[in-house]
Parts: sequence; C-alpha cells; structure tokens
Amino acid sequence: MITLIGNSRKTAQPKTVQNKTVQNKTVPTDGDVAAFVAAIADPTRRAEAQLLAGLMAEVTGERPAMWGSAIVGFGSVHNRYASGREGDSPRVGFAPRKAQSVVYVRGGFDAYQDLLPRMGNHSIGKGCLYLKRVADADPEAFRALVDRSYRWAEAE
Repeated sequence: MITLIGNSRKTAQPKTVQNKTVQNKTVPTDGDVAAFVAAIADPTRRAEAQLLAGLMAEVTGERPAMWGSAIVGFGSVHNRYASGREGDSPRVGFAPRKAQSVVYVRGGFDAYQDLLPRMGNHSIGKGCLYLKRVADADPEAFRALVDRSYRWAEAE
C-alpha cells in the first residue's frame, strides 16, 4: 500500500510478530483533511477541528495528513517497541469525536503537568488528551502543549 506523508511517499510494510503478520491500523493515507473536517456533522466539533488543524499546522510547520479514517496528524515519527513491533505515528494530532476532541501527544503526561490545569474540562489517557470544549483551553498553554509534543518526537 502506498501512502502519502507530506510530499514524500512511504510504503506501509506488514510486521511479523510471533509468526503473525500484523499491519498497523493507523497509517497515513491520501485522505483529504479539508473534506474530512467539512463532513463533521456537529457544527461545534467541526469548528473545533478547523481550529485545531490551523493551530497545529502553524505551531508545527507541517501540513495536516489523514492517519486512518479519523485522525488528523502532523509530522511522523517511527516507533520501535521492546516487543519488536514497530510503526509510524503522527508527532502530534487530533481526532474529533462525538463527545469531545481527542488530542494525541507524545512523552506521557508527566511532561505536561504545568499545562494541564489550563486545558479546561479534560481527562487524559496514556497519550490522549480528551477536551470537552477546545474553546475552554487556554490558547497559549495549548500552543505550548502542541509544541512540546512535536519537539518530544524529535528527541525520540
């Protein structure tokens, strides 16, 4: 499968783990980010997605790319795990969901403790920041979070 990342082409290769071929589920595609965002039915989530896409593009200097069918990512980093599994993922990205916007960050949330209180109503997972309302996040703190996540991937 040939996919586009920015202006470069990359071939997604299946991985073999314990005699099983495993294909990463979330890989960059040639999906149209603008069409994806325009198709979001809820006007609030659509506006949040437009805001996130613009802000992340500005902070990272990267063009947005679809990763799978529902994640908008910026940049790419190759990961190798102790299990032997490896694959690519966005350096930073987001996914508009029905109940909230999910922001994908790198480095674990210990690295963001100074910024989290300024994110408004939110919850966190291993690498996900779940924002109930993007507008409730302090814009400067959110920019710092995106920048820190993007730079974290440089150090990996």
